[in-house]
Amino acid sequence: MIRRIALCLMLLVPVVACAQLKPGIPVAGKDYVVLSTPQPTWGTGGIEVAEVFSYSCSHCAQFQPLVNRWKPTLASDVKFRYVPAVFGGVWDTTARAFLAAEAMGVQARTHDAIFKAFFIDRKVKTASIDELAGIYAGLGVDGAKFKAVMNGTTVSAKLNRARQFSLRAGVDSTPTLIINGKYRVTARTHEESLKVAEFLIAKERAASAVKPR
Repeated sequence: MIRRIALCLMLLVPVVACAQLKPGIPVAGKDYVVLSTPQPTWGTGGIEVAEVFSYSCSHCAQFQPLVNRWKPTLASDVKFRYVPAVFGGVWDTTARAFLAAEAMGVQARTHDAIFKAFFIDRKVKTASIDELAGIYAGLGVDGAKFKAVMNGTTVSAKLNRARQFSLRAGVDSTPTLIINGKYRVTARTHEESLKVAEFLIAKERAASAVKPR
């Protein structure tokens, strides 16, 4: 009798295990990483989805059309924010360009155009400050002012903040999504990354709705 009971329990184990597996549900350690210590978000307010990106990154350029379609579907409590990757060299220069465009209020209308200049029109050769200022000038931005802002102290301070943001979140490649300063998305494809982000957004929303007793 004991042997029969033991055999039945052994047969039940795979069934229980299968019941615990939920296809399509993102898995921590595989699809995303829980940061050991929650980090300050890039901005304030709402559930933040921060994309660490670079204009010099071809994968970011491929991701951008998906992001453009995805952002309008986000609820009003979700805030999507771009954070430029600061890994040295050309990464820093393109980060300065993004931050300068943001400071001058032209980032939204030039964002896709800069990716196009890099990867479709092939206008960018050295990605120097002078060259990038010239590209923005071609988009109707005051080139001289843009160059001055790129070299300014405000952009330098934000550049350092962006560097620290990536370091604290463990970002070592682009594009990378950071959700509310708590999770780093590590899904293998761009489409999967957005699905994981949606899962984590819902997770954060549910957590904020739980009131402590």
